[in-house]
Amino acid sequence: MAGVHFQFEDFKQLLRLNIGLAQRLDENRAESFTLLYCDFSQIPKEVISSSLEVILRNSDSIVNHESDYFFILPYTDKYGAEIVKKMFDQFFADFVKSFLLSYPVDGENAEAIFGEMQDSVSTFWKKELHCLDRFAKVI
Repeated sequence: MAGVHFQFEDFKQLLRLNIGLAQRLDENRAESFTLLYCDFSQIPKEVISSSLEVILRNSDSIVNHESDYFFILPYTDKYGAEIVKKMFDQFFADFVKSFLLSYPVDGENAEAIFGEMQDSVSTFWKKELHCLDRFAKVI
């Protein structure tokens, strides 16, 4: 097991791809996938790599910008994503700051999801995810 790692520059296209697949394959429009954000700033890189290999499925996508990690978990609702997050907590033996959003409940397109992620992490963790500025909708 291990997720597939993508370049951060491809994050918006990767999210759009998952939205397109969900629109095509998920007729009831339930939580088609969940985007899980984790702040791994307190975790050594080697330990992060080990955790990804153990915890994630082959169908999960990984994108990171420095210590900010984003996981696209297909066919996973918020409950399932919370289980993944708890697995990281257990693996690191420490609480990991995180936030999760599901498509389409928390946003109908990539720009809305990125904007909601920025707003939510800023509100709950007092951390600005400026790395997402280029992807979020400018209002």
